[in-house]
Amino acid sequence: MSEQHQRRKHYSGKYPKHYDEKYKELNAKQYKGIIEHVQSKGNTPAGTHRPIMVEEVLSYLDIQPGETGLDCTLGYGGHTLKMLEKLGENGHLYALDVDEEESSKTKQRIHQHGYNDDVFTLINTNFENIDQVSKQYGKFDFVLADLGLSSMQIDNPDRGFSYKTEGPLDFRMNQKAGIPAFERLKQLSKYEIEEMLISYSDEPYAKEIASTIDSFIKSGVPVETTGQLKNIIKKALSFLEKDEFNHTFNKSCARTFQALRIDVNHEFEALEHLLDKLPDVLNKNGRVVILTFHSGEDRLVKLSFKNNYKEGIYTEYNRDVVRPSSKECRDNPRSKSTKLRYAKK
Repeated sequence: MSEQHQRRKHYSGKYPKHYDEKYKELNAKQYKGIIEHVQSKGNTPAGTHRPIMVEEVLSYLDIQPGETGLDCTLGYGGHTLKMLEKLGENGHLYALDVDEEESSKTKQRIHQHGYNDDVFTLINTNFENIDQVSKQYGKFDFVLADLGLSSMQIDNPDRGFSYKTEGPLDFRMNQKAGIPAFERLKQLSKYEIEEMLISYSDEPYAKEIASTIDSFIKSGVPVETTGQLKNIIKKALSFLEKDEFNHTFNKSCARTFQALRIDVNHEFEALEHLLDKLPDVLNKNGRVVILTFHSGEDRLVKLSFKNNYKEGIYTEYNRDVVRPSSKECRDNPRSKSTKLRYAKK
């Protein structure tokens, strides 16, 4: 008996709004030109990711044929492919990613571009373990760490990363490890939630949001989905005047989700470990580029590079942060908050 045909989901309006309705973007091979069409509108196609500041990254890394490099955050592999092009057949690029689901898809795409295991190696581990990776594979001539969340993670509601779509309040990069965000919130006191919101996202209404989250959890009301947390934030800010509320609400949602994601994945701790271990895994004249997306990350990178330069560990670093061009910000709005910092051993 033949398999019954499944009709695609219908959607209202000219273009699909929900992730699972974007059947053309999610099956780009069948629908030629769809990726370019979506990108021309300043959007990121569902299930993909647009690498940020590619030319600037390549310029600072100054990759030479035959070198050995490390991509600390493989993601969709946009930067990875560009670095492989520079390395040639005698070089080798190692790549790290804790998201086994997405990284396996990326590895397949990279192989389809003609880069096999002779030039590319995927390792499913957090970049805080960069010393263990170097111990096994040797030191590196260049290292890239793009600390941004991949678009395919943000856009997929099943991952629960975005306040804009309904999904489980999970936030884990690796869903096989750690605890989801809704369980983490149950572990934290009101004051710990407030401190988390201040430290990880500079949330101006941290006290009000933390107090409301705490009261909901203590009263037994579920806080297990993105929509439920979003409604709690709305209630916490209900004292604001209408004009101020409309301006503030989305920003507070974004900051709250960011802070909780950072906490669940121990992102600041992992970054600190990476920065501490970097000098020992770089060859002489080794270069490192780190892309950050909020002030807390950037402060850690700036301080580490500056201190290592003063101690003579790094021979140079860029004192002024590099930002994406105005054209890139227009073409890819998700690049607007990016900051690039560079150092050389």
